[in-house]
Amino acid sequence: MTPADRARAFGRAARAASRAVGNATRAQKDAALHIVARRLYDERRMVLDANARDLAENADLAPALRDRLKLDEGRLESLADAVRAVALLPDPVGRIDRLEVRPNGLRVGRMMVPLGAVLMIYESRPNVTIDAAALCLKSGNAVVLRGGKESLHTNRALAALYRRALTEAGLPADAAQFVDDPDRELLRELLQQDAYFDLAIPRGGTGLILAVTDQARMPVIRHWQGICHVYVHATADLDAALAIALNAKVQRPGVCNALECVLVDSAVADGFVPRLVAALQAHAVEVRGCPQTQTLAPTVVAASDADWDTEFLALICAVKVVSDYDEATAFIDRHGTHHSEAIITRDHGVAMRFLREVDASCVLVNASTRFNDGGELGLGAELGISTTKLHAYGPMGLEELCTRKFVVLGDGHVR
Repeated sequence: MTPADRARAFGRAARAASRAVGNATRAQKDAALHIVARRLYDERRMVLDANARDLAENADLAPALRDRLKLDEGRLESLADAVRAVALLPDPVGRIDRLEVRPNGLRVGRMMVPLGAVLMIYESRPNVTIDAAALCLKSGNAVVLRGGKESLHTNRALAALYRRALTEAGLPADAAQFVDDPDRELLRELLQQDAYFDLAIPRGGTGLILAVTDQARMPVIRHWQGICHVYVHATADLDAALAIALNAKVQRPGVCNALECVLVDSAVADGFVPRLVAALQAHAVEVRGCPQTQTLAPTVVAASDADWDTEFLALICAVKVVSDYDEATAFIDRHGTHHSEAIITRDHGVAMRFLREVDASCVLVNASTRFNDGGELGLGAELGISTTKLHAYGPMGLEELCTRKFVVLGDGHVR
């Protein structure tokens, strides 16, 4: 079978399964999700053995990528908790919003409906296999999962587990298909199947996202890199600013909502920059700074122009002193990636300006950028964090996997 034939087979099966899960009841979908969560525990040894094989075969991966690839019992339990959380969420499918009565007596509303069939393309993170499948099922969508070759064994084990759960719940296993072949020609052909797939979602490095965007014939929602900033305003609580910057940088440096650059207002720089640098370096963070930062903390490495536009995904942090709020927000506009941006301030007016004026999928006041996460924001799990404004912006949960159609309720009305 040629790659084109295989791609069409995936698409046809996904389209057929999407009709079944789109009409499934909440009870059916939630039962399947609880079975998935149970199987993640019961079959954990199989999954962890597969993950160990991936880690062994990819020993040369960068530390951030190995961290994303690695599973252990704690991460599997967190994954099962996320699936249970999705099961507990209200089912968006069929909900009618904004039902209004027109002057002629017609009732007009908008009903939430599944997108249909989703093509999910991702790298490194095997948890995406379960998160994406769970969210797609609850929102009534079928999904075809194409992970990276570095996580092939883990993804294969998780997808098989998930499909067994669907069958046990009486739902079509093809509601979650796994592309068990990293062949790029097959991926290219999948991206041509706009007759079957309603949406493609790439999640990974810049090369992957650009390739999918360039080749796809269906709409694409991009989950772009996160060059995230924390701006320490002139009125900031400096103890809180230090704690937030440390959390955002060192808790898990290899993820997209980790801090990459701290902007410090010149009004507080003399007292704060040395504290910040010392605290970061105590956690083994390499600090790269502007000339003023170097003056205040001589152990800092000089930042290059490229550092302001780099997603380090490692224990590296850039620090820049800015003259005021306007310079800080202009810097974010120039160097940010519309992902996560935070301000530390005790000035309510400045905080509200920052919320309005900074263009990012999540804007935070006095909180770590690490909170831009589907679970932390109440979505249960997430497919990823979209930096594409149409049709989703920020973490993609159940509602972002639905669209709305108009429904009209009449009583013999004619125009």
